Amino acid sequence: MASYVFQPQPHPHLPIVGSDAVFPVHRIYCVGRNFADHAVEMGHDPNKEPPFFFQKNPDTLVRSGSTISYPKLTKDLHHEVELVVALKEGGEDIPVERALDHVFGYGVGLDLTRRDLQGEAKKLGRPWETGKAFEESAPCSAILPVATAGHPGTGRIFLKINDRMKQEGNLNQMIWKVPEMIATLSTLFRLAPGDLIFAGTPAGVGPVHKGDVLEGGVEGVGEIRLTVD
Repeated sequence: MASYVFQPQPHPHLPIVGSDAVFPVHRIYCVGRNFADHAVEMGHDPNKEPPFFFQKNPDTLVRSGSTISYPKLTKDLHHEVELVVALKEGGEDIPVERALDHVFGYGVGLDLTRRDLQGEAKKLGRPWETGKAFEESAPCSAILPVATAGHPGTGRIFLKINDRMKQEGNLNQMIWKVPEMIATLSTLFRLAPGDLIFAGTPAGVGPVHKGDVLEGGVEGVGEIRLTVD
C-alpha cells in the first residue's frame, strides 16, 4: 500500500438527521438564478435562460451553528439561502422521470458570495471561483433523508439576519425543479454518490456584515444558523 508524503485533509462530510452515520461529500454543484424573482433582481430575464451551473469545493462546507470569519478581499459579502439536494447515486444522462431515485435527502444551505469579486469577474468574462468558491462559503445543515420526510415539492424558504426577514419564497417558485436539475447536470458531468446540489435562491439577496447572525430554513427540511465574526 502506498504511503502519503503528508497527512491528507479529512474528507468533507455532513451529519444525517436521526443517524450516527455521516454523509460523505463528493462535489458541490450550484444552480444559478433558479428563482424568477432573483433572476430579475440580478438583471436577467428568467424566461430566456436555460439552467446553468457552477461549483464550490467540498472543503468550503461549514456546518450549521458555526461561527465563520468575514472573508478577506471583499467589502460586499452576500447571503443566498438554498435547498440542498444530496445524491446517493450518480450516473450520466439520467432521465427526468428517474432522477428522484438518485436522491438520498435534502438540507438547507447558504451560498455565500463575494459579490464584488463576482461582479468584477463577470465584467472581464472570467470564471466566478473567486466570488463563489472561497473558504467557508458553503454552510449547510444536516441532511434529512428522503426515507424520513419524502421529497419537498413545495414549502417556505427563508433567511433572517439578526431576526429581520431578508429572503422569503416557496420551493414551488423554482424555475427548474429538482428532477430537471439532476437530469441536466448529468448531461454535463458524471454525477456520483455524495454530490450536493445547491438549488438556487429566492429574491432578497443582500449584504452580510461582521457580527451578523443568519438564520434560515426550508419548510419540512430543516434550518441553518451561522454567525459571522
